[in-house]
Amino acid sequence: MDSKNKKAYQAYTLRNFNDLDEIRHLSEEDLEAVEVVGQVLPFKTNNYAAHELIDWDNVSSDAMFTLHFPRRDMLTPEQYETVKSLLFEFKKSEDPSVRQKLDDAVEQIRMSLNPHSSGQSHNMPVLDGVKLTGLQHKYRETVLFFPGPGQTCHAYCSFCFRWPQFSKMAGEDKFSIRENYEMYMDYIKSKPDVTDVLFTGGDPMTMNTNVFSKYVDRLLEEDMKQIKTIRIGTKSLAHWPYRFTTDNDADGMIQLFEKIVAAEKHLAVMAHFNHPKEMETPAVKEAIHRILCTNAQIRTQSPVLNHINNDPALWARMWRRQADLGCIPYYMFVARDTGAKHYFEVPLERAQQVFREAYQSVSGICRTVRGPSMSDHAGKIQILGTSEVYGEKIFVLRFLQGRNPNWVAKPFFAKYDPEATWFDQLKPAFGEKEFFFESEIEDYLNP
Repeated sequence: MDSKNKKAYQAYTLRNFNDLDEIRHLSEEDLEAVEVVGQVLPFKTNNYAAHELIDWDNVSSDAMFTLHFPRRDMLTPEQYETVKSLLFEFKKSEDPSVRQKLDDAVEQIRMSLNPHSSGQSHNMPVLDGVKLTGLQHKYRETVLFFPGPGQTCHAYCSFCFRWPQFSKMAGEDKFSIRENYEMYMDYIKSKPDVTDVLFTGGDPMTMNTNVFSKYVDRLLEEDMKQIKTIRIGTKSLAHWPYRFTTDNDADGMIQLFEKIVAAEKHLAVMAHFNHPKEMETPAVKEAIHRILCTNAQIRTQSPVLNHINNDPALWARMWRRQADLGCIPYYMFVARDTGAKHYFEVPLERAQQVFREAYQSVSGICRTVRGPSMSDHAGKIQILGTSEVYGEKIFVLRFLQGRNPNWVAKPFFAKYDPEATWFDQLKPAFGEKEFFFESEIEDYLNP
């Protein structure tokens, strides 16, 4: 590759975001919001997002700015004022006791934001009495891997449901493979039904190729034949596509992908795209092309988000663009019940309306997508739509995945609630006392 085209990665966090030239476009109120909200929710962006994605002349309504930068309304007014007053009191006095008060207030707010939503803490398996902090095993066939060196991202999405991974939170387990990697392999071998490994984080594509290959190579060995699919959950195509084109070890990563495919493993890059803007640059087009040339697949997913993509026409355009580039539209999610959910959430009925109208607007090649789906404690629950039965308006639901595989694809019904934004706000329809799976769920959450 032509070295003159290489892009040097530059991250911007609370410590140095004032070094970003484009910051001059922000008002004093915007700058204050970054600093205040950034005390609670993790903030990190980079030069690619700043130079290629954000419309700095339209910051007040720009979806890419909202995706990368904290906004005031991501905290409640009370939370914002509490943090603001303590932060500026500390900056004025530099009194350690004030800093402690600020840290305590931030911790209290974070703990109120449902930091480990959807029962994630229940997904961590145990082997021989040892908690495997780098794994999640919620569904029979699939294990999630959290490599320690990959527990960061090129930039942090402001809606991210794994924001606690990037926050200094007291008493919270971080999902991370720290040591004794072979124990994790032993766990997989003890579960012969496991066929899929999903590398996630953070973002495993923040690791250099040599580090990532140490995790991957073990899965290609003879005693791991049960593994048929390797998935890589990543936002790097949207936030740093040079990872696959001009980074120093980009060629090495592409060669590793080829090696996985040559070992007769299905390789799926689970790419997070939240907006069509993220697929418009020459850099992302080149990165997608290079990955697809390895015979890996790229499957795309995103939650439906207020202030970002709450628009059927936008989703239809995004799915068409993904298909044009050779990607496979895969999932539309409901924004998880964590972090700044009050800012990003849309009612379930609206999410299903966005999905339905977008789905109706595209050809069959895009209709590989599934959704809208909620990753609840029990599993991935899809909203199929609303209906009326014997005069009662209902939501029609089904499991796309479940802690019990017998729940999958089984339709069930909830009372219609126009205000509901998450599954735990729904109640069973037709006078039932509980949903069909609720009598079993405690056995899975507390084995």
